[in-house]
Amino acid sequence: MGKQMTEMLKGTLEGIVLAILAAQAAYGYEITARLREQGFTEIAEGTVYALLVRIEKRGLVDVEKVPSEKGPPRKVYSLNASGRDYLDEFWRTWDFLSERLTHLAKGAR
Repeated sequence: MGKQMTEMLKGTLEGIVLAILAAQAAYGYEITARLREQGFTEIAEGTVYALLVRIEKRGLVDVEKVPSEKGPPRKVYSLNASGRDYLDEFWRTWDFLSERLTHLAKGAR
């Protein structure tokens, strides 16, 4: 993954993870697996776990500890009302930027 891709992902990964949680609650490894299924193969688990800590502290997700067959309980994250509001704003912002970038790209080609 190039430096530009890495930098752009830093600004959007939070919204991407919230979109994954909007579809279904999940624990950290499941979120990483879903990211990889979507083509985000270069994102490290550590990056996802750090992001989960941040969005939990900001109150965008609810967390439930669920027993695990292997090791300590897993923290399962689900999107709450604040997270849904934040995700809605993310998509509005994404649409705005996407439209403007598409317009700029057409003019530059």
